[in-house]
Amino acid sequence: MMKYKHLGRTGLQVSRVALGTMNFGELTGETASFKIMDTALEAGINFFDTADVYGGPQSPDMEKGFGTSEEIIGRWLARGGRRDRIVLATKVYQPMGTGPNDRCLSAYHIRRACEDSLRRLQTDHIDLYQMHHVDRRTPWDEIWQAMEQLVREGKVTYVGSSNFAGWDIATAQSVAASRNFLGLASEQSLYNLSTRTVELEVIPALRYYGIGLIPWSPIGMGLLGGAIKKASEGRKATPLLQMRIEQHRSQLEKYEALCRELGEEPADVALAWLLHNPAVTAPIVGPRTAEQLTRSLRSLEISLSDETIRRLDEIWPGPGGEAPKAYAW
Repeated sequence: MMKYKHLGRTGLQVSRVALGTMNFGELTGETASFKIMDTALEAGINFFDTADVYGGPQSPDMEKGFGTSEEIIGRWLARGGRRDRIVLATKVYQPMGTGPNDRCLSAYHIRRACEDSLRRLQTDHIDLYQMHHVDRRTPWDEIWQAMEQLVREGKVTYVGSSNFAGWDIATAQSVAASRNFLGLASEQSLYNLSTRTVELEVIPALRYYGIGLIPWSPIGMGLLGGAIKKASEGRKATPLLQMRIEQHRSQLEKYEALCRELGEEPADVALAWLLHNPAVTAPIVGPRTAEQLTRSLRSLEISLSDETIRRLDEIWPGPGGEAPKAYAW
């Protein structure tokens, strides 16, 4: 049975696993994407994450792919009876054209990008509108004014961030508070067993402000998904993954041995480790098939003992705790 958790300090409840749709339109065709979304809904997953730029090469110089993920979701929603069953999240920031105002977080671009996403998604509102990256050249008063206007118009319900530093989160929230605005409901960060930098500053900031954490790349782009075992079975990895396997081979051997001892798949243990952290709302899984999505749900049933957590920390040590104690005390 699916479990749910409040998105940060908000009253909104989302499934403990979020469906990531970056593969839709690029690695996964429309029919398979529809099946994945149907499977997610049947499993109780109500949190769907996309971005305006997903669906192809993330470059405005490419003619194909831009907005395809949102368009596929929109056609799926158009079948009826689904929109009010999901929490729909998308993002703004990335270049959507070659013009000087086709990117970043100016009020001009935020307004246009939101209208374009609504059209592609075939909906009248976005539940969680996330800033894909921080834009330090645009004043926070301008950003929040644009977001407040979208909220007043009913086009956006909650605002989130992605790839923000801890001090960006603090700055954003201080300005939002001065405007009597809720500010950020969530932050989407790179976080997994092999990449734990957010433990220094980001997670403490999120905890202080009551902001939910949505980890992306929870299995390290395949590194934590049984990479050594798959390689031994003859499965080809990308050049980048092959390089990372060699960099972390000793850790991976210990990690996969521990997973065998637990009787669990490495990808499931990696997800369960994230779910064990009270700061985490929902890791994003980005399946290429419905079967991959179904298999990932096993992580919800895994309970990791304190001893297992200790051994995972030994294999994949974090930054040493929170700043500044991690390096100064």
